Amino acid sequence: MNKKNGTRFSYFPGCSLATTAKENEQSLQYVFKKFGIELKELEDWNCCGSSSAHSINSDLASKLISRNLSLAPQGIPLMVACPNCLLRLSQENLHLKNDEKARERFIRNWGKPPDTELEIIHFFDLFERMDVSRKIKTLSEKPAGLKVAPYYGCMLARPPEMRHEKNYYGLMEKILSSMGAEPVKWGHYAQCCGSYLSAVRPDAITSKVDAIIQDAVDAGADCLVTACAMCHLNLEIRCSLKHPIPILHFSELLSMALGAKKRLGGWFSKHLINPRPLLRSKGLYE
Repeated sequence: MNKKNGTRFSYFPGCSLATTAKENEQSLQYVFKKFGIELKELEDWNCCGSSSAHSINSDLASKLISRNLSLAPQGIPLMVACPNCLLRLSQENLHLKNDEKARERFIRNWGKPPDTELEIIHFFDLFERMDVSRKIKTLSEKPAGLKVAPYYGCMLARPPEMRHEKNYYGLMEKILSSMGAEPVKWGHYAQCCGSYLSAVRPDAITSKVDAIIQDAVDAGADCLVTACAMCHLNLEIRCSLKHPIPILHFSELLSMALGAKKRLGGWFSKHLINPRPLLRSKGLYE
């Protein structure tokens, strides 16, 4: 593959991957490098506003997102790592496409017209295009025998105005199976983790997080695998179960299969629920 047939993307990591989930960012970058994908991070990007700004000040929320869209180069797809950021960026871009007054405000604020044809994708979409499940089958270092509960969270679902967009459900199962892992069937794979309410109402979130993790345990999972850094954080810090199972980033498992053993220690040191004992018991970690 070369740049002309789809290996170059602009990139919006989002605040979580730049701060509390650096292991997610580093393992994701490792995967893309191994597959020859070039990511160009947006210069001077800002927070998407998450749920907080959108709940309090819609004008501010719109400006936060539209500024990031103004930074995206034309003609190159924008890859987004965080499901929440993906939703906010995609919604704003759709709004700009359908609302002339919104486009006029964009021009006044940022001095140029919006690129309403900008393609905004999640890294799942990129994995699908790359046919990662087929490529991963050829690798020797696979997490064989590891029973995993793939957790998508709720942000990869779409509101009514975006109902025709992909939801990606089933993609993690397909790739994990090709790696030799065993995805379990369980009912909480798309349940909300509480998102930003974890900060303002932790008392309301703990029972929700406990229910998610307990369902994975009851289904026979050795660990949960997340697609969202915020979900990963909430599942770790708000769980009150006496014996919680580890929470792994999907990108970490992919990196393991791609030969990142020497880097795992640094990534796992950032986890609040230590995954090393489980992985050692499966012969996946020294």
